[in-house]
Amino acid sequence: MPEIFKNHLEKFIDIDEREFSAILAFFQIRKVKKKENLLVEGQICKSHYFMLNGCLRKFFINEKGIEQTTEFAIENWWLTDNFAYERGLSTEFYIQAVENSEILVIDREAQEELLIEFPKMERYFRFIYQRAYAAAQIRLKYLYDFSKEEFYDHLCKGHPEFVQRIPQYLIASFLGFTPEYLSEIRNKKRS
Repeated sequence: MPEIFKNHLEKFIDIDEREFSAILAFFQIRKVKKKENLLVEGQICKSHYFMLNGCLRKFFINEKGIEQTTEFAIENWWLTDNFAYERGLSTEFYIQAVENSEILVIDREAQEELLIEFPKMERYFRFIYQRAYAAAQIRLKYLYDFSKEEFYDHLCKGHPEFVQRIPQYLIASFLGFTPEYLSEIRNKKRS
């Protein structure tokens, strides 16, 4: 399973077997059951998660008590509350397994040591953060630019793996509307 991580690293940096073994030692491999929380609102965010297999989601509970999903992570994606993680603060989010998952976990102190020992990992994380930031910018644009139906259509066309894999109530939460409204949109498409 760690080969998935090695292959991912090699997309951004050159790395040999010896280096990879040493880098992997900074991580823990963890299995997570569906619906298990890795992070709960109010906890100090100490970990950054790399998906080997499965799916995680990040969400918060709004003032009406409704879960609002802000991000998903599938294979080869990273997930954490970046703001709280980088500053060692308590989080306003939850991170929960959508499926039984296997992840690599690194804490902030281990990541700092990793970056000192392997400076090329700075380059790797720079690419990862740039891509995450770009994805957040695009999502924000879509929230303002698209109607709800257009946003759903775009998700279906651009990320069919999500639509097929993730429960519809979570898709609705991610898009910012109710499961009932998503059902209406889907029914319109069928007719």
